[in-house]
Amino acid sequence: MGRWTTGDDRGVALIIALLVLLVLTLLGVSLINTAMFETSIVGNERTRVDAFYTAEAGIQQALAQLPAMASIPRTQLGRDSYYWSGRVEDKDKPQEIVSLGLAFQYGSELSEVGFKRLRIRMTGESLGAVQELEVQVKCSQPIRPTTEF
Repeated sequence: MGRWTTGDDRGVALIIALLVLLVLTLLGVSLINTAMFETSIVGNERTRVDAFYTAEAGIQQALAQLPAMASIPRTQLGRDSYYWSGRVEDKDKPQEIVSLGLAFQYGSELSEVGFKRLRIRMTGESLGAVQELEVQVKCSQPIRPTTEF
């Protein structure tokens, strides 16, 4: 018994080449789709980081104005970045810096010393992304319990 053949095997190479080309095309389309998705993720992360640093600039502005506890209005920083004191909903009516009372600390003389404690809330917005930051700070000048402030 002999081998079963149709007599003409010349078209098989073309079919195999087309199948390999189809697999490579599908792989290339998949890689392009993944690259575009990753680019979108990186762009969103960059926008979020810009909003964070815009809020950080607002925090630095609030620290520079201490001991004044006035609110910081919506301020433009760059082309599409803004910061203001308060939360997201306080965009049109910024909030003042809040006093949290005294933070007591024991000194080397075992005497109690108080520091004024403040809470600063700042919101940064950049290209539609919004970040809220809140920091609590102690004023650098101690207040003795007998001193009025």
